[in-house]
Amino acid sequence: MSLKKINIEDCVTIRFSGDSGDGMQLTGNQFTNNTAVFGNDLSTFPDFPAEIRAPQGSLFGVSSFQLQFGSKEIFTPGDELDVLVAMNPAGLKVHLGELKENGILIINTDNFSPKNINLAKWESNPLEDENLLSKYRVITVAMTDLVKTALEDFDLTPKEKARSTNMFALGLLYWLYERDVNTTIDFLKNKFAKKPIIADANIKALKTGNYYGETIEVIKTTYKVDKADFEKGKYRNIMGNHALSLGLLVASQKANLDLFFGGYPITPASDILKYLANYKHFGVKTFQAEDEIAAITSVLGASFAGDLSVTASSGPGIALKGEAIGLGVITELPLIIVNVQRGGPSTGLPTKTEQSDLYQAIYGRNGDCPCVVIAANSPSDCFYTAIEAAEIALRHMIPVILLSDGYIANGSEPWKIPDISKIKKIENNLVSEKKSEEYMPYEHDDKTLARPWAIPGMEGHEHRIGGLEKANNTGNVDYSPENHEFMVRQRQKKVDIIADFIPEITIDGEKEGDLLVISWGGVFGSVKSGVRKAQEQNLSVSHIHLRHLNPFPSNLGECLLNFDKVLIPELNMGHLKSIIRDRYLVDAKGFNKISGKPFTSSEIFDKIKIILTEE
Repeated sequence: MSLKKINIEDCVTIRFSGDSGDGMQLTGNQFTNNTAVFGNDLSTFPDFPAEIRAPQGSLFGVSSFQLQFGSKEIFTPGDELDVLVAMNPAGLKVHLGELKENGILIINTDNFSPKNINLAKWESNPLEDENLLSKYRVITVAMTDLVKTALEDFDLTPKEKARSTNMFALGLLYWLYERDVNTTIDFLKNKFAKKPIIADANIKALKTGNYYGETIEVIKTTYKVDKADFEKGKYRNIMGNHALSLGLLVASQKANLDLFFGGYPITPASDILKYLANYKHFGVKTFQAEDEIAAITSVLGASFAGDLSVTASSGPGIALKGEAIGLGVITELPLIIVNVQRGGPSTGLPTKTEQSDLYQAIYGRNGDCPCVVIAANSPSDCFYTAIEAAEIALRHMIPVILLSDGYIANGSEPWKIPDISKIKKIENNLVSEKKSEEYMPYEHDDKTLARPWAIPGMEGHEHRIGGLEKANNTGNVDYSPENHEFMVRQRQKKVDIIADFIPEITIDGEKEGDLLVISWGGVFGSVKSGVRKAQEQNLSVSHIHLRHLNPFPSNLGECLLNFDKVLIPELNMGHLKSIIRDRYLVDAKGFNKISGKPFTSSEIFDKIKIILTEE
């Protein structure tokens, strides 16, 4: 018997691909959780169709899950694939082009029927095309037949047995990368506690795939990725929507306020409502409204009543909430509006990522109606961005729009669980007692421009509320031209002064040079990786990542002037580029991608080289 060779790798990129009913998301999540427990750094990219059950075998019905994991710091789910697991012809067709030369290609041959090959638009059976597959290390396995044979003693239908095929593939990958199967065994026992035969079948399939790796001679090498060198602490794997929910919960506790969430289910924001519903014992109140307008108006009511109030949606829902967000602006109530962006317009691409709602966040309401806009940059950063959104909203009595996107909302990475006692308290403007002088609901603080927050039922603090223009100090209805101009400018000033309360920009790289790359939102990891590669090749390039988009940090203009060229990569047609050009009169260049997929670090690096060589 030949001895097995073990190769040491510093990072690996894997993609599981198959039909939307093949369990690729569960398979990928299990490999991710196992990897996090082992101690690797990682980043994931789930990609699935919008349909609940897309047409079986079709190209647009392909569901995939990609992750990059390693012993070094990981910022993206990876560019080229080291391993592709193709469960059917469509998965092979869609993703084969991204597998690097000499990469490992694992194929479930049982799904390569003439019908499936035709649905995937192959002209002939790709398994018989030696020219096509010769560039890769191909492992063909009749996975479904092997699973059915392993489960022949189980009282299950053939269809039920076939559903465990994804666990076979997972077991084989665990063997290939020297991983312990016990984390998934524990998961299956817990998930199917009320259906032990299903749990046992999946566990048997998992072990069968693992043992298969041991027995076949075609795989003579396995791979080991050592643990990453993390800062000391306790870590867990976390997705963006979950991290954001926990951030909102912590913010409510630090502000000593109940948290109210009013929302209407919409992809990819729905999980926020689901997560927050688990925390009733922390004073969290969740309300699933009948529509988007009811959701935002319920949040306005809760804020008027003294709660930390939050709603979440995606672009189409934010459009419907527009008038009520304006009501929050004119009544100067603290709100958090979460927009988990997706491809548009209209229904657009419900399950694909994009950054095309920045214009909407900054300009998308009637009248001059400014809101604060901040954006998270990674799954774990969603936690801290949610806390900062609450801090700004409560300190300044203002609606805050928090931008996330489908990529970071559904992606995951290791998160160091913070010491909550070290997170500072959040101050608010609640009126605690009656003052001797007359209550002025629109009297503004000199520094923050916040108005006092008197909740209903406080004697002596009765005041008008509504959407008609307010008089300064009294809050009475006032249509006069002088008052309207003053209040419009006052509301803008309230946003502008927040720049005095947020951190100045820090530059990754030299403070002056040939090229400055500016990013925002979920493109952070790709841009950081691409810039880092350029810096390693001694190119004169630096990087700024913006969390605060309205207002911008106070030193942004100064930083822009220190570079010859400015490049702004975005998953849209150039929103931030246009705003930067308008605000600072710099000749910023855009790099735009609107395919429903995130940038790769290679795309960023290649664009940097092009920009630097242009006259």
